[in-house]
Amino acid sequence: MDHTPNGRTAISVLDLGCGNGTSYAAFSERSKAVRCVGLDIVDSPEVALRPRKALPFCTYDGIRVPLADDSFDMVYSRQVFEHVRYPENVIAEAYRVLKPGGVFVGSTSQLEPFHSRSLWNYTPYGFCVLLRDAGFKAIQVRPGIDGLTLIWRHCFGYIRMTKLFDLFFRVESFINLALETGLRILGWPVKRRNAIKLSFSGQFCFLGHK
Repeated sequence: MDHTPNGRTAISVLDLGCGNGTSYAAFSERSKAVRCVGLDIVDSPEVALRPRKALPFCTYDGIRVPLADDSFDMVYSRQVFEHVRYPENVIAEAYRVLKPGGVFVGSTSQLEPFHSRSLWNYTPYGFCVLLRDAGFKAIQVRPGIDGLTLIWRHCFGYIRMTKLFDLFFRVESFINLALETGLRILGWPVKRRNAIKLSFSGQFCFLGHK
């Protein structure tokens, strides 16, 4: 088991589809006990924008991850799988490189417009099927930014004003707030409220355990 210089147990994270590498800084700032390795294909618009070249990143062919079995505590993948040509293969690889008891966590698109060579949008149910078929258990999905807000963000991107909407990746968007408030008033339970918001989500978060 790896340890940091101060004796704390290190948590190993594979950033699957690391793109420009911004999540590396986020993990490093969060905890010195995180050992993060980035992974991406050789050529993508995001990879081309990576500002720091000397960080621990490696490349792969979009199918086979060149890393050992049972080597990471967490595989993290933020807004990547809508760009993955062979999702079943890559999810299976995420399962393979995770240690027993490790987690696969991230997000992907459901109702997001075409962007950056995107190939697919997923339903929460469909993505859960992919995770389950790969062997993941105790799978959870949560609604992210709603589809209409994400579409407006895409439209404003043409005039370089996406930051107006980026807040809603971190806090509830107005539509999600309206749905949450209305469904609470109706007395609907949490799971049912989340299911309704998931049906309108532009993207959703997922978590699966090995």
